Amino acid sequence: MTDMTEQTNSSSCCGGSGGSCGSGTATDVQGIGITTVYKVSGMTCGHCESSVSNEIGALDGVTSVTAVAKTGEVTVISTAPLDEAAVRAAVDEAGYELVGQA
Repeated sequence: MTDMTEQTNSSSCCGGSGGSCGSGTATDVQGIGITTVYKVSGMTCGHCESSVSNEIGALDGVTSVTAVAKTGEVTVISTAPLDEAAVRAAVDEAGYELVGQA
């Protein structure tokens, strides 16, 4: 069985390219998870961000949600690809509109 072990390379995330791991980003999931960025219209404040994050965060497999009203972008990390219809329904439930993937 190969459950989520398709990446068999055992080198570090830095890979000797001169980069540095954990350089101020909060997305150190060590290759586990799928990151998808969605565009959502109608968000204007922190309350909007919270509403959208809570609804999407309740979907099965979602491990992290970051909504930014200023850009209208919602970054979702999940254990498997998400059904866009489910994401759209969650955004609708929060009172906003899913424009699509960014």
